[in-house]
Amino acid sequence: MKIPYSLRANALASATLALLLTAPVHTKPVDEDLLNVLLSNGAITETQHRELVEKLNDGEDHSSIAEIATTPTTSAPRAETPTDAVETEAIFDAKIAQEVAQQVKAAMPIKASHGSKGFRFETQDGNWQTNLQWRGQFRYTNPFSGDPRQVSAFEADSQSTFEARRLRMKIGGHGFQPWLKYYFEVDLQPTRDTDDSSSSASARVIDWRIDVAKWDWGGIRVGQWKIDYNRERVDSSGRQQFVERSIVNRTFTVDRQVGVQLRGHAFKNTAADLRWYVGAFTGEGRGVRNTDDNLMYVGRVQWNFLGRDLGLKQTDIEYTELPTASLAFGAATSKGTCTRWSSSGCGSLDGFTSPANAVNGQFKVEQAVQEFAYKWRGLSIQQELHQKEVTDRVNGFKSKLTGGYIQSGYFFHNLFPAVPKPLEFAVRYAFVEEPNSLDQSVENDRQEISLAANWFFQGHNNKLTMDFSHLRLDDDVLGRNESENRVRLQWDISF
Repeated sequence: MKIPYSLRANALASATLALLLTAPVHTKPVDEDLLNVLLSNGAITETQHRELVEKLNDGEDHSSIAEIATTPTTSAPRAETPTDAVETEAIFDAKIAQEVAQQVKAAMPIKASHGSKGFRFETQDGNWQTNLQWRGQFRYTNPFSGDPRQVSAFEADSQSTFEARRLRMKIGGHGFQPWLKYYFEVDLQPTRDTDDSSSSASARVIDWRIDVAKWDWGGIRVGQWKIDYNRERVDSSGRQQFVERSIVNRTFTVDRQVGVQLRGHAFKNTAADLRWYVGAFTGEGRGVRNTDDNLMYVGRVQWNFLGRDLGLKQTDIEYTELPTASLAFGAATSKGTCTRWSSSGCGSLDGFTSPANAVNGQFKVEQAVQEFAYKWRGLSIQQELHQKEVTDRVNGFKSKLTGGYIQSGYFFHNLFPAVPKPLEFAVRYAFVEEPNSLDQSVENDRQEISLAANWFFQGHNNKLTMDFSHLRLDDDVLGRNESENRVRLQWDISF
């Protein structure tokens, strides 16, 4: 818990006063200096100052000094009542506390506190700030941890497993000026499968970026981060409504890229409230140099049509008093060896040549997304519809993929007080249609129906999530239909 600054100042002032009243005679220069400060600030009168100095020089009992300091000087002598003495002493203590607080502030330019972004260290002038946060997810899953995409995955042996899904360190803030911002995030120990090498679980820098954000309407970002393309992916995994993102994410995310982006927030608090993003990136994913001279280009526009900005965070734990909504569209295009991306970098969709075996510029990827989100008084809704076209420029064929999801959550305490206030229920439906890369008339269609319950101990920074999913696969290639249920339980905590 953060201790108010005024309480710290009062405590220090009390200690200073005690030191003044109990110090031995040889500390006279320090005592006189403090008395001079009190006189200059009007805490004591000239008569009181003169008498206190004389008492210090004479080495008399300091209890009499306190009596002199708390005795008001008036033009006409009068009998002092106990109430007068108490009030005068309170004023005297307040003056000392104020002066000591100012001296401490001047001598200690760094402020420390704790908030939603973790531990904060900041200079008194506000030009330098660092936030440090640690985060972890501890998860149990059964009968499989991922999203099965093939018949073989449904037929595999069941797994009941615990895993440290994400162990992260986040550092961010600003320097020189509040509008020159920075952020980086380290994944300390990614979980790996038993047949993966130990390097797959090595610590890695997944985000690093610098923002020049002097003006709301326009700024620039450089570095590596989850590109502002669609809400579900940009939403932090620690701010999700379910244990994990939908089955749509793997196929359609553009994920983390290295590059530069122009971005801004225009016409704030009006019906035209608009966030916009446009950038150029390597297109090779996280931490990889470009293999050719082709770049990925990404754009996004978000219209907050009710005049209130809707941030990228799921659930309405804040209990938004006024209806807040957004409608957004994004588009991306790239040429390279990748047909999909993830936090691990460049990858390939099922049925496509892997990046290691593809030639430079083999795949042209073009995709677009439509997105809607809404929050009001504990109710949250968000939806996305994706389309993606992959052209194999070497083998001369195209694949068109479609997917989308809709999810909603609500705190039923708002309707039924008997329901605990920290409890939220949510539901999600998602689908992905992936045609066979060689025969577009044959598809691999997947569906997800999930239910979730969240218990928020301290907002998203300390929550427990349980979800239950029914996953279905219709494989036209094999003529097989498979389905399975999955349950997951996760504790997500940030410090």
